[in-house]
Amino acid sequence: MSEVETTNDQTPAPKRKEKKPSRSQLRSASRRLALQAVYQWQMNQSAVSEIETQFVMDQDMDSCDKVYFREILQGVTASAKKLDNLFEELLDRPLSELDPIELAIMRIGSFELSQRLDVPYRVAINESVELAKGFGATESHKYVNGILDKLAQRVRREEIAERRLAK
Repeated sequence: MSEVETTNDQTPAPKRKEKKPSRSQLRSASRRLALQAVYQWQMNQSAVSEIETQFVMDQDMDSCDKVYFREILQGVTASAKKLDNLFEELLDRPLSELDPIELAIMRIGSFELSQRLDVPYRVAINESVELAKGFGATESHKYVNGILDKLAQRVRREEIAERRLAK
């Protein structure tokens, strides 16, 4: 009999305490919500402050890092053109032909790679790939992985070199 069922005398057994989400789990949840918010911004060009307010009111923000959500949303929308310029020449098609979800994912990944040096490059790429698996087209995660890996070679050259030396 498990701990959450009952004991022999049919009294409820003590329930396990729910584990508090880890920092990485909170940040992953923040990225998922930020992806949805950036997508919404791309599609209707609403004011970022309105989108943020809507998400805070309508979404369960207790399971994410609210500060990180805001940093991604604000950072990506404020520097979208700069982020696009970072990866546009790595694409095999015009930027305008990217699926809007892929574009939002690429912008978030590019933001983390170029602006959030506290996030290891491998984490930034992996998180973007996971977003593509969850929200993108069937094979988009492979495309996102390839583009962001090439971008990491440019913007995180030192970090990648240190990692290789450590092996």
